[in-house]
Amino acid sequence: MKHPLTPDGRYLVVRGRLWRAANPALAPEVRAAWVRRLMAARRAVGEARRSQDGEALARAGRAVDEAKVALGERGPVWWSDGAPDLNRHLVKNTPYATWFASRKRKSG
Repeated sequence: MKHPLTPDGRYLVVRGRLWRAANPALAPEVRAAWVRRLMAARRAVGEARRSQDGEALARAGRAVDEAKVALGERGPVWWSDGAPDLNRHLVKNTPYATWFASRKRKSG
């Protein structure tokens, strides 16, 4: 299932919560390289958890964070209009509430 993207392209809505989308201004090859690094880091997190290796888990976590910041999903926002970062907010408590509610009614 594809998660809806807010009309301004800043967030994905997953189970009623906003998650910051990757920066659409990234060149496709740059984005693809960082996504590959993110997926490798996530696999490393799983391996470290399964092996109960705290040091490897910390390294993998840092690698996940580095990739997410590079993609624009964490760290400073990638937009420049001064709008606040609503990452992880419930969509119903944000300016996107009306858009999301009308979307649900249409698909409903």
